[in-house]
Amino acid sequence: MIAAIRRQVRPMLDLALPLVLAEVGWMCMGIVDTIMVGRLPNSAVAIGAVSLGGALYYTTAIFGSGLLLGLDTLVAHAFGRDDLDDANRSLIASLWLALALTPALMTVIWMWTPVMRRFGVAPDVVREMGPFLNALNWGTLPLLVYFAARRYLQAVNIVKPVTFALISANIVNLVANWVLIYGHWGAKAYGVPGSGWSTLMARLWMAGVLAVTLLVANRGNRLRLSSVSPRPDAARMRRLMALGGPAATQILLEAGVFSAATALAGKLGPMALAGHQIALNCASFTFMVPLGISSAAAVRVGQNLGRGDPRTAREAGWTAIALGAGFMGAMALLFVSAPRLIARVFSPDPAVVRTGAALLLIAAVFQLFDGMQVVATGTLRGLGDTRTPMLANLAAYWVIGLPLGWVLTFKMGWGAAGLWTGLCIGLILVGSVLVLAWETKIKAESAVSAARSAV
Repeated sequence: MIAAIRRQVRPMLDLALPLVLAEVGWMCMGIVDTIMVGRLPNSAVAIGAVSLGGALYYTTAIFGSGLLLGLDTLVAHAFGRDDLDDANRSLIASLWLALALTPALMTVIWMWTPVMRRFGVAPDVVREMGPFLNALNWGTLPLLVYFAARRYLQAVNIVKPVTFALISANIVNLVANWVLIYGHWGAKAYGVPGSGWSTLMARLWMAGVLAVTLLVANRGNRLRLSSVSPRPDAARMRRLMALGGPAATQILLEAGVFSAATALAGKLGPMALAGHQIALNCASFTFMVPLGISSAAAVRVGQNLGRGDPRTAREAGWTAIALGAGFMGAMALLFVSAPRLIARVFSPDPAVVRTGAALLLIAAVFQLFDGMQVVATGTLRGLGDTRTPMLANLAAYWVIGLPLGWVLTFKMGWGAAGLWTGLCIGLILVGSVLVLAWETKIKAESAVSAARSAV
């Protein structure tokens, strides 16, 4: 197996590295928004409005985007067996699905402002958040179009434009923030809502870049997109939903448990919340690398299964898991060796640094398993299995991890460390279960393939 993994490392990295850069670019966009509005006169309210509005928007929009994750399976399998027409029909269906999802998602997003007002969020924060969230909302369709085009392109091994779209969109977002928030170059100073409008412009840019990529590739007859009907295919849209539904739910469960942990940490006071945010930001940043590897794993596994080669699919999957685990193992060592130094990057306050450093030590324990679980989720998606990760996340996080963290925090008096211990145990469980599920299912796939060959 070691020799097989060595053979797979180069093609896996060729596909994964641009996707890793794209994931990092995605995260940087939100960081830039927060930094830019933080220079407004009432920075606490501005940061609160952007942070809360962004969290509410992406919780809704990313669930919608997750419904398109079935493209990883359908397009990669079709491309692996050299059936571009089938891959293209999946792309067309995903674009129609994006168009159908947009009104429902936008309605939910518009409802968040009155919900937050009733929930008791500070009125000045809600007042700034509303226009910001409304501006973001107009970027929902471009975001879904970008997501559909990205899943299709990476499944047919066209990944560099995806990286370019994210990196260049960060530049568009930065410049537009500077112009629209503060009123430079003769523009009106919109304040916090200006950040929402700049993000809308970045979304339009991202969708436009990938649309041009599709047109250019089609002009060279590389993709043959014009050979398929542009009409909606209801059966294929239902197939996408059947694959994407569990994947979207799994994303919602995973993101939701950390949001719930943040809300619980807020009950412990500002010091615990600050330390929690430091550890969460660090863990989220390192997570971007195995997340990119996970997307590459879904493609490589799916392509090899599409061409009827489960042995190479197994090698590709284990290579991706080894790469993800190796990187996160290195990050665990970094967290253990310099937790205070890392925490000081976020705050000079000794008490905050002490709390953040303590939580980083707990985060170090689950780094390895976090890398394993996200990459294993991708390998299973390449197999066409999106249900197992959903069920594993539900059980490990919501049935075991979060309730245990609540008991340790509020009943045992462990403070924020109790929450992170519960999350750590949940991650260890989900990582172990998904890797075992991957090995079991790919062995079964190999047995079925061998039986077909014998017949």
